Amino acid sequence: MYKLAGNIRGILLLLPFVIRLFLADAVLSFLLPFSYFFPTGVYDLSSNVAAAVWLHIQSIFTRSNAANITFSGIPLPAHESAIVVANHVSWTDFYMIQALAIKAGMLGRCRWFAKSQLKTVPFLGWGLWAMGMPLVTRDWTHDSQEMDRVFRGIRKYNWPTWLISYSEATRYTPEKYAETLAWCKTHGRPFPQHTLYPRTRGFITTVQQLRGTPHVKAVYDLTIAYAEKRPSSNGKWAFLAAPDMWQSLSEPGLSARWKFHVHVERYPLKILPETEEGLKRWLEDRWIEKGERLEQLRQGLLAGRAW
Repeated sequence: MYKLAGNIRGILLLLPFVIRLFLADAVLSFLLPFSYFFPTGVYDLSSNVAAAVWLHIQSIFTRSNAANITFSGIPLPAHESAIVVANHVSWTDFYMIQALAIKAGMLGRCRWFAKSQLKTVPFLGWGLWAMGMPLVTRDWTHDSQEMDRVFRGIRKYNWPTWLISYSEATRYTPEKYAETLAWCKTHGRPFPQHTLYPRTRGFITTVQQLRGTPHVKAVYDLTIAYAEKRPSSNGKWAFLAAPDMWQSLSEPGLSARWKFHVHVERYPLKILPETEEGLKRWLEDRWIEKGERLEQLRQGLLAGRAW
């Protein structure tokens, strides 16, 4: 009975969002032909439409379902364009990133690396393309052309943006972590903790393409963490256990069961290495630090310290 009530509650919360999403996709699809003639105007309008949609789903998570996100690290400047990289734990990671974007006044300017297959989805795919989302396939011959399309608008028109990617390219799981450790051992790389090893090619290209763009100032390195209090383990916290998509949308009082945390570090683009090899090592070093930070959060849980 409780599960049924939760599902009904989730449907009632989600239905207005789905209607808004459909209307937003229709508007973005209508704007698409005009992007050839008024690129900046369409980009700005698309950003406003996106901000309304993303704020709605964020409100379901943080207000309707009482998810309390905690923050640590460097306060971010308002309205600053940046390259954003983060570890990938769960579908709910985007809530953590959006919470920071709201604080920085950049929610509508978020542009996420997304799968190219979404381009064929009516309304949604067209809207993503109109917004300037990078739609990638992991085939570098194709992706380099797609990224050139995205970078062109940022460079030529000085579009404000958060260009966001999960550098591991897939979600963390124990099975994938075991594969990461085996790869690191074979290739003589240091073992990361609680993360997969980052894929560096997209990051290197992004930095090289945007380094000389005056308004893109920094790289934001985000560390995302969760913990779940499980009754089956006598109330102990399970580290990096996050709610699934439906739980995040339907379950009230989320922070009674889960912890949500995001740590942010800001690095000016001008201090990053110039060479491809240097950028590769730089990102790998950030991931080793990220793992150490996650381990500190895990140890804090064991010691009963608040995040």
